[in-house]
Amino acid sequence: MHAVPTAYTIAGTTALPFAEAVARVREELAEEGFGVLTEIDVQATLREKLGEEVDPYVILGACNPTYAHRALGLEPDLGALLPCNVVVHERDGETRVSAVDPIAMLSIVDNSELDAIAGEVRAKVERAVARVWGA
Repeated sequence: MHAVPTAYTIAGTTALPFAEAVARVREELAEEGFGVLTEIDVQATLREKLGEEVDPYVILGACNPTYAHRALGLEPDLGALLPCNVVVHERDGETRVSAVDPIAMLSIVDNSELDAIAGEVRAKVERAVARVWGA
């Protein structure tokens, strides 16, 4: 539908219902070479731990092994910033899809050798989520 980026995310909305958007994000990430290593159901966790009811909200931890290997070879402690999180949630009746901007995330690491990797990963993540926005 349309992009609504922040200083640290690549974000937009989609006409897809929440569950379909989650499935589609997984498919599009796979198309770009990412696997989903973790899934956090924030809605279920807040219900269970706090008794709070919130809109559907899922965090997917995505990783492209080739890029992770390259980046970790340059900066071994970089694992603290991995995987790349992609969020699907409902807000004000819209399904929103956002991903961490790898360029913004890696800018906190003082290693210019990571710049090219961050740019390549950003392009892949942006293509994946943009295809979901357009669905």
